[in-house]
Amino acid sequence: MQEEETKFKEELEKMEYEPLLPIEKKLIGWSLGIGTVLLGVLYWISVTFFEVGQG
Repeated sequence: MQEEETKFKEELEKMEYEPLLPIEKKLIGWSLGIGTVLLGVLYWISVTFFEVGQG
């Protein structure tokens, strides 16, 4: 197990830094946006249709 971790660390150190491509940035933005909107929709649905009585 220790040997595998050492090999993994060595491989990570060999890798060069690669900046995100513009399309990758767009995909990340769209994913975060859609996720946020869907959380809002699900919250609205739960509050509207599944009200829980107080006490």
